[in-house]
Amino acid sequence: MHAHSHDHDEHEHSHDHGQDHGHAHHHPPPEKMTRAFAIGIALNTLFVLVEFGFGLLADSLALIADAGHNLSDVLSLVLAWGAIELAKRDPTPRRTYGLRRGTILSSLVSSLLLLVAMGAIGWEALLRLRAPAPVAGDIMILVAAAGVVINGVTAWLFAAGRHHDINVRAAFLHMAGDAGVSVGVALGGIGVVLAGWAWLDPVISLAIVGIIVWSTWGVLIEAMDLVFDAVPRGIDPHAVRGYLEALPGVTGIHDLHIWAMSTTETALTAHLVMPGGHRDDHFLHDVAHDLAGRFRIGHTTLQVEHGIGPACDQSC
Repeated sequence: MHAHSHDHDEHEHSHDHGQDHGHAHHHPPPEKMTRAFAIGIALNTLFVLVEFGFGLLADSLALIADAGHNLSDVLSLVLAWGAIELAKRDPTPRRTYGLRRGTILSSLVSSLLLLVAMGAIGWEALLRLRAPAPVAGDIMILVAAAGVVINGVTAWLFAAGRHHDINVRAAFLHMAGDAGVSVGVALGGIGVVLAGWAWLDPVISLAIVGIIVWSTWGVLIEAMDLVFDAVPRGIDPHAVRGYLEALPGVTGIHDLHIWAMSTTETALTAHLVMPGGHRDDHFLHDVAHDLAGRFRIGHTTLQVEHGIGPACDQSC
């Protein structure tokens, strides 16, 4: 964010903090989400140990691949939960935003970890495809069926909060994807039992990798955008600019910036050119309230200028 110095008679700022100032904070997920993370981590850690053990016993790469994927999901849940807890810490004079940005970094790191794990599993699947090994299909079926139940329950725990936090959405997508993948592993086990198709195991492993990479890529790109202070998805910057330009008395706007403070909180700064000024602080209060209600922008800072001196028409 740039700080511009202009020769203006009046600089008015809206630094709203709390309901008394029309400020709408979007805090980290409530206690329900904390419980979801705890249950999800416990269930999936146990399942990873069981699935990996039976994968070795059955010599099933599909089970081992899915166990590796589930392990990366557990690490992702731990990262996300830790970041959300850190985001609750109060700001300090030096860290004026607190540790909120950790939620963005955790979604980026967990996505990268998952992609690296899938690359290793995909390579092993290609090697196994060239020389298929005997697989115990009955064990594949039983373990995968258990995975459908565990991952389905975990996904359900995150379903309610997935629309408002990229970390919770990533957790939901991972768990829902895991349930679908487990269905595929079970079907592969049926194919091995009924037809003896040993090659089906590495083929399903590659399909697992493809599905997970496809579903993770969107979260990775969104996390990258947030790291580089792009306007969060779900907020139309043109609509925000149009709203501000249409305010009574506003003849221009510049230095408009919209960025994510965390995966659940968005900030905005802008300079409004108002030759006639504004009557009182109710104007700033109402604008901040509208931005929170219409666009889910909870932290608004506005500078009102009389239009004397240099200005620019676009965000700069």
